[in-house]
Amino acid sequence: MTQLPELLTVGRVGVDLYPDVEGHPEVLGRPLDQVTHFSRSLGGTATNVAVGAARLGTRSAVLTKVGPDPFGTYVRTALAGFGVDPRFVGTSPDLLTPVVFCALDPPEDPPLLFYRRPVAPDLTLTRDDVPWDAVRDVPVLWVTGTGVSAEPARSTQLDMLEHRGRVDDRSADGAARWTVLDLDWRAMFWDSPEQAREQYARMLRYASVAVGNRDEVEVAVGTREPREAAARLLAAGVRLALVKQGGEGVLVATEDGMTTVPPRPVSVVCGLGAGDAFGGALVHGLLAGWDPVRCAEYANAAGAFVAARLACADAMPTLDELEALLAGPTLGTTT
Repeated sequence: MTQLPELLTVGRVGVDLYPDVEGHPEVLGRPLDQVTHFSRSLGGTATNVAVGAARLGTRSAVLTKVGPDPFGTYVRTALAGFGVDPRFVGTSPDLLTPVVFCALDPPEDPPLLFYRRPVAPDLTLTRDDVPWDAVRDVPVLWVTGTGVSAEPARSTQLDMLEHRGRVDDRSADGAARWTVLDLDWRAMFWDSPEQAREQYARMLRYASVAVGNRDEVEVAVGTREPREAAARLLAAGVRLALVKQGGEGVLVATEDGMTTVPPRPVSVVCGLGAGDAFGGALVHGLLAGWDPVRCAEYANAAGAFVAARLACADAMPTLDELEALLAGPTLGTTT
């Protein structure tokens, strides 16, 4: 019998194309129409989280779809190379594997150009694509806001959450068990913030952890003030809320209180993928049984590590690299 993964992520996959800075440093700060050389990397929020967790020793798998094209082959090969189980990567026969071009200006929040027309394969997930036993039993299920931005993926993901039900942080055998909602707000995939908020509310009924930045929590619960947003997420039923505040650190909220974990000082090369690295390290900490603040410290360090490098999946840190970064200074103090 094939071993159950410890983490199953659901959603976006693609191929990221970055200006080739190493071979052509003059492209820094240039718009995409002036870039002539690109580097390729595996991308997509759900995919990057799975890779980030796998680099830290987690058995990871991704439920998604690609097209019947060479980039789809690359996605499966790259996942396996990173130690991520590709068995739940399906094929949408009439669509192409998404490609995303990333500009590097500004580096903290680089603009993205998505080629996902008329729709991305991952948004065509149906009930027939779902490994229902894994959804029910996997220790950590990771879902995203983008995953419910269009049908049929919207109904499929909501059905998955209903099938899994609300979970406690420990199963009957004492193993860690979590359902994580990555708010993952991308305005271009929605008709309006109000439409997204309605779907976030439906998913929050089943989530035990919610993760998002200020913009994302504002869409989800109507405020970007971190403490109020965290309080509203807890009131919606999650047991752990993490509100990422960029240079001000991350707010960690549980029913026992709220703590701000300071950021790690780095020189940002590309902020794309930092949030996904955060997610991969968060999963590692949850499965290890760490307290929420320690989880956030490692997650912050993972995000900083990737922000200081180009590309997403290829830049995900190992545990040794996180330990080395954590041994250095922080910005500010915990409040």
